Amino acid sequence: MSERSLRYYETQGLLAADRTPGGHRDYPEAAVDRVVRIQELYAAGLHSDRIRQLLPCMRDQDGGPSATATPRLVADLTEERARIDRMIADLKRSRDTLDDVIDAARGT
Repeated sequence: MSERSLRYYETQGLLAADRTPGGHRDYPEAAVDRVVRIQELYAAGLHSDRIRQLLPCMRDQDGGPSATATPRLVADLTEERARIDRMIADLKRSRDTLDDVIDAARGT
């Protein structure tokens, strides 16, 4: 994980760090798990604002639920999930197309 990414997460309100007397960032152990969750959520196509809303509802250690989400957040997350489902379907179609091309090239 780059320092730049950690700083970005901090400026977006996704990650918090204490400061040493020398001004260096000092992240708690749980920050490692939180960064993993943040990266997973970014990879799923969620934006910083949505991730910031979602993180308090997730345990850092395993990504499981830690708090009850508001009805508005549940509605927003339901939309995000539907978007991810569409993305997965599109990726599967692309993979199937690649498989067809590979099979044709192999003569199978």
